[in-house]
Amino acid sequence: MENHLATLIRWLLVPVVLLVIASVLYFVVSKLGWKKKQAIGLALVSPWIVGFLIFTLYPLLDSLYLSFTESSIFGKTEWVGFGNYIKLFTNDIEFWPSIRITLLYAALSLPIGVIGALLVAMLLNNKIKGIGTYRTIYFLPAVMPEVAVALLWRWMFNSESGIINYVLSPALSLFGIDKPNWFGDPHYVIGAFVIMSLWGIFGTNTVVFLAGLQGVPSNLYEAAEIDGAGRFAKFIHITIPQISPVILLQVIMGMIGALQIFTIAMFVRPTSAAGKFMNQLVYERGFTQLHMGEASAIAWVLFIIILVLTLLVFRSSPAWVHYESERR
Repeated sequence: MENHLATLIRWLLVPVVLLVIASVLYFVVSKLGWKKKQAIGLALVSPWIVGFLIFTLYPLLDSLYLSFTESSIFGKTEWVGFGNYIKLFTNDIEFWPSIRITLLYAALSLPIGVIGALLVAMLLNNKIKGIGTYRTIYFLPAVMPEVAVALLWRWMFNSESGIINYVLSPALSLFGIDKPNWFGDPHYVIGAFVIMSLWGIFGTNTVVFLAGLQGVPSNLYEAAEIDGAGRFAKFIHITIPQISPVILLQVIMGMIGALQIFTIAMFVRPTSAAGKFMNQLVYERGFTQLHMGEASAIAWVLFIIILVLTLLVFRSSPAWVHYESERR
């Protein structure tokens, strides 16, 4: 009971402290000559600023510091400079396979996810009876718990009793091929994860594309029809350019999500011979082996990979992303 009371007291103190910080901030900036509306605005966003500093910026900088140290959760912290990074790149047998499998998974799943979500959104953009129901059904994967989805896929890919091998076995038997051991054979692991990534086609990705499609002016299609353009021509020359900013968003978010795959990989538990995804390696080094320095170094390498790839996508965007108000 005492533990619950202490938790309740701390929970009640948080809004009080945030209110005090906002009031003090308002008073200080008002004395510095800020206008009343500006001071109120800063005071109102101060809870977010406090949350960002405590829960985002501080952990980010702390992890950067830890990546240059030999540290564990319960032990002392010793500065080793670039030792963790040198060890990862030169003497870590799990590091390079983790980069390979992470990048390979992202390279295969990203185009499938973006193209698949766009095609599904185009189907849901048709004006037919009951389309609202269909849209709701296709959005349901977004509210499904990721852990439950991972366990469901693990059962479906079971080499002995899984439904996927049950469906494939008649065709495989014609060619004398044994049932694939999806998570036990390293040759099938990437294929299994790419198939699982198809689940990401539905849900939020489809809804975002659907919103983009509904924002395309209908008069453009009407003008194209008058000029004799077919469906494919309208798709290439009208739909794609008009929703290219949405495609850019989906590519960026899909790439970041694919490179940070974690929950499904942890619950599916494929063979380690195929390599471990980078976020898996971060978790195991940090919270299983208690090498927080190495875990932080791997996390920062992953961050740099995501940052570089994101910058490359943005750098290429002027060649294929078109904005309605843009002048060339």
